[in-house]
Amino acid sequence: MGIVYTQSELFVQRNRWKEEGKTVVFTNGVFDILHRGHVDYLSKAKALGDILVVGLNSDASVKRIKGDLRPIVRQEDRAFVLAGLASVDAVCLFEEDTPFNIISLIVPDVLVKGADYTLDNIVGRDVVDAAGGFVRTIEFVSDRSSSSIVDTILNRFGK
Repeated sequence: MGIVYTQSELFVQRNRWKEEGKTVVFTNGVFDILHRGHVDYLSKAKALGDILVVGLNSDASVKRIKGDLRPIVRQEDRAFVLAGLASVDAVCLFEEDTPFNIISLIVPDVLVKGADYTLDNIVGRDVVDAAGGFVRTIEFVSDRSSSSIVDTILNRFGK
């Protein structure tokens, strides 16, 4: 089971992983209603290195990005569920709307986002590139998203 870290704890742990020669992969997201697409994506991200760190948008951040109906699941519960996945080694909440600060703090070896992003618009790419790391995108499982699940619920049970 993965561990939920504060940012300062994660910084210390990142240095330990570096000393051990481990390749650290970082991705981030809301992970509001966990579904098959998330699990597939995180498994593929983990395959790119030894340690998978997931930056998790805080509830306040999600609300700013997704609107007043989100998140559905509180940040503590989202973090716990993510940490319970076999592919996830570490979870760390961040309050900002982008993960730039946490990426700058831990400087992962590999930065991963979904293929709906182009390499040019991935936040933190400059930090990872400057440190000699690399950035990758991963294809999504089609027709799987938290937003579509929320829409299905609203359509079935009324707004």
